[in-house]
Amino acid sequence: MKRSLFLAPALLTLAVTALSAAAQPMMPSPAREVGWEQQMGTQLPLDATFQDENGRSVRLGDYFGKKPVILSLAYYECPMLCGIALEGLARSLKGFTLAPGTDFEVVTLSFNPSEKPPLARDKKTNLVGLYGRKAEAEAGWHFLTGEEAQIRRVTEAVGFKYRWDELQKQYAHATGIVLVTPEGLISRYFFGVEYAPKELRLGLSEASEGKVGGVTAQLLLLCFQYNPALGKYTATTMTVLRIAAALLIIGFGVFLAVMLRRERRGRAQAGAGV
Repeated sequence: MKRSLFLAPALLTLAVTALSAAAQPMMPSPAREVGWEQQMGTQLPLDATFQDENGRSVRLGDYFGKKPVILSLAYYECPMLCGIALEGLARSLKGFTLAPGTDFEVVTLSFNPSEKPPLARDKKTNLVGLYGRKAEAEAGWHFLTGEEAQIRRVTEAVGFKYRWDELQKQYAHATGIVLVTPEGLISRYFFGVEYAPKELRLGLSEASEGKVGGVTAQLLLLCFQYNPALGKYTATTMTVLRIAAALLIIGFGVFLAVMLRRERRGRAQAGAGV
C-alpha cells in the first residue's frame, strides 16, 4: 500500500504540468478580430474614388441616386469563401425577376489594395456567365478596386472588420452583403454565402423606399484558415489540456483518499490482530 502512495507525487506533477500548459497564453487568432458591426443608417462615403473593371476612374456615388445598391466586399484572389460567396450572390439574384441595372445596382469592392482592374474584369466575366442574363449583369454589376485609404473609408462605414495575416498570406474576414438606400444610407445586412431571393427582394424594396431596418442576427462564416505555429497551443489543444488537468486533479484526490482509507484500515486490522 505504501508503494502505491509513491504514485501520488507523479500524478500530482502530471496534473500541475497540464495545468501550467493550459494556463499559457495562446497566440491570438486573427479570426477573433474580424466580423461585422452593423451600423444601420450610416452614410457611405459617396465621394470615395476607385477604378472599375475596365480601368475607369469612378466615384462610389456614381452607382447611387435612383436605385438601391447591394454592396459586397470580397477580394478576387481569395483562396476560400469569397468566390463561393460571390457565386452565391449570383444565384440569389438569378432567383427573382428584379434586374440589376434596372431595379438595383450591385457593387463588389475588393478590399485588397494590391488587386487591379484586370482581376476585377476576370471575376465579372465569370460571375456574369453564372448569372446568365449577360446584358443585365454587364450594366448593373460593378467590380471595383482601389487604394487602401479609399477602401478603408467604405469598410469602416459599413462596419466590416478584416485583417491581413502575414503568416498565411491571406485575409481573415467574414462574408455578407449590405443593402444601401439610393441616398447611400445602410439599410440592412445579410450574412452568409447565399441569400433567400424572397428576403433579398423584400430588403431591396425597403431600401428603395429609404427605410433603415433593424439589426440582423449574425451567423458568421469566417473566410480564414489559421495555423498557429511558433510552438504555441491551439484552441483545441488548450481545451484538451484543461480537461485533462481537471480530470488528473480529481483523479489524484480520489486516489489519495482511497489509499489513505486503505492504510487506516490496514493499521486498524493490524492493531486488532495484536
